[in-house]
This record gives sequence, C-alpha cells and structure tokens, in this order.
Amino acid sequence: MGCGKSTVGRLLAQQLGWRFYDLDYEIEHSAGLSISAIFEQRGEPAFRETEHQMLGQVLGRARTRRQPTVVALGGGTLAQAQNQPIIRDGATTLIWLDCPLEILLLRCVNMPNRPLFRDEKSFRDLYAQRLPFYEQADYRVASDTDPRIVVEQILALGIFERVSV
Repeated sequence: MGCGKSTVGRLLAQQLGWRFYDLDYEIEHSAGLSISAIFEQRGEPAFRETEHQMLGQVLGRARTRRQPTVVALGGGTLAQAQNQPIIRDGATTLIWLDCPLEILLLRCVNMPNRPLFRDEKSFRDLYAQRLPFYEQADYRVASDTDPRIVVEQILALGIFERVSV
C-alpha cells in the first residue's frame, strides 16, 4: 500500500509496449464500487473473493491471448493463499516494489481511500504480516524515489523483452 504499484506498473507497461492491468481498478470496475465501499458494504472476505476471481480473469486472459502483461496487484493479493497457485502458474515474474515503512506511512496517511489504513500501529502490523510474502518475489526494487527511476531500475534487470509497436 503506497509503494507506487499502479503508477510504476502503468509506466513500465508503456515502456515495454505491454498491456497493463491494475487489479484494484479491475475489481472496482467489475463491482461498480470503490475498494473502500466494497470493504464497508460487503466486508474484507467478499473483497478477497472478488480479488481472487478478478486475478484469475486478468492472468487467464493474458495467458490465453499470449499477451505480455504488467499487472499491479493489490497490497494484500500475494498474502492470500488462494492466489498463490494463480500467480505462480506459468511465466509470471514478481517484482516487489520495496519502500521504507516510514515513507509508506507518509504516503498513505493522506490517502482517504485505503480501507486497511486505520492508524500507524495497525499499518505497521499489516506490513509485518505481509512482508514474508513480499520477500518471496523474484526481484526486489526500491520504490522510494521517482516512479520513472523505479521503472529504469526494473528495466535494468534485463528480464523483459520490449514489444515493437
């Protein structure tokens, strides 16, 4: 939460000439509600089920069409056991946009649409719970700087092929 997944993902996809999906946007579009409203009206379990279904659709579509795709996952997507097989099935590369906790706190405190950001203590606890899942990523890239620099760092890994447009 707050590490820049949506911004960096969109910029990376543009640089590569790939398709981009923001999982949170796809969930909101499908549900016709904001993430906050889904949490408020239906609860986190219903949100996680919708997230799981949408993740399967997005990755399934990319694999079926053989479209190189960048997907910005939600902050808790990877921590859900039901999502692990979907994410790790096939040629998926996970990149952890690692940002110091203090910077994440500063970014998130001013974002009213974060249903799991209640206060500093709960945020720290949530981060600690999710950290072991983030650490399982194939690559770790610091995201405490300008998103364009983060994209340059990702491209410097040399793991992606650009598509000619």
